[in-house]
Amino acid sequence: MRGALLVAALVTIVSCGTAPAATVTRYQAEGTVLSDDEHGPQLCDLVMESLPPQCGGIDLAGWDWEAVEHSAQGGVRWGEYHVVGTWDGAKLTLTEPPRPAGQRDAPGGGPDFTSPCPRPEGGWRPADPAKATQEAMEAALARAQELPGYAGSWLDQSYLEEMEGDPGSVERHGNDPKRLVLNVRFTGDPAAHEAAIRELWGGALCLSPAEHTEAELQAVRERVEKEVEGLRSASVDILAGRVEVGVWVVTPELEREVAERYGEGLVHLSGMLRPV
Repeated sequence: MRGALLVAALVTIVSCGTAPAATVTRYQAEGTVLSDDEHGPQLCDLVMESLPPQCGGIDLAGWDWEAVEHSAQGGVRWGEYHVVGTWDGAKLTLTEPPRPAGQRDAPGGGPDFTSPCPRPEGGWRPADPAKATQEAMEAALARAQELPGYAGSWLDQSYLEEMEGDPGSVERHGNDPKRLVLNVRFTGDPAAHEAAIRELWGGALCLSPAEHTEAELQAVRERVEKEVEGLRSASVDILAGRVEVGVWVVTPELEREVAERYGEGLVHLSGMLRPV
C-alpha cells in the first residue's frame, strides 16, 4: 500500500514538473533602425529625411551594428530591417537576427476619393460653368463648414485616371474646377444644404450623409490623444467617418477598452508591431 502511494506521489510530481510553459507572443515589424548620440538602437516611428536622418521610436534590446550592413555618418548609424522579438510595453527584445527589409505591405492603393453619389448620365459636368472656379469652390467650402451637421469635404478627381498614360497630367490638369467633383458630407439630410452651396458653387457637386460631424470626430481625436496609452498618432478620417489611431501593439484588451470608451467602430486601431 505504501508503495502504491509512493508511485502516485511520484507521478504527481513528474506531472507538475512537465507542465507546458506559457506561450510568449513574438512581434515583427519593418522599418528604419537608428542610433545616435541621443539614444541607442531604436525602431523608428517617424523619420526626418535629413542627412544623416533623425528619428525616435522604441528601444531594441540585443541589437548589434557589427552584425548588419548599415549606413553611418556623424556618429549616426541607420538602416532598413525586418525585426522579430518580444514586447514588454517599452522595448522590443530581439529573438532572432535582423534581416534586410523586404517589400513592405502594399498600402491598398490609398484612400478612395470616388464620389458616393450615382454618376450622372453623360458623366460629371458643371451645372453653371461660370461659377466653376477656384474662388467659387473656396467660398462654397467656407460656407459648408458653417452649416449645421457639416461632416467633412473632399475633391473627386477621378477624371485624371483617363490620363494615366500622359506624363505630367496631374500637374497640368489637377484641381480643375470644371472637371472635379466637390464632395461634402452632412449629418441629417444633406439635400437640405444644396441650395446654400449652389448659391456659390456651379461645378459638379455630391452631397452625402454621415453619422458624425467633423467637430464630433475632432473631439474624439482630442480625447484619444489624452486617454490612450502608447499612442503614436491620431487623425480624423473623413472618408471612413472615424478616428484613426496608431499604437505600437494592438491587443484584444486595448480594442475592447477603445470600443467601450468611444463606441464600436468610431476609433480604428493600427499597430506597427504585428504578431508573428
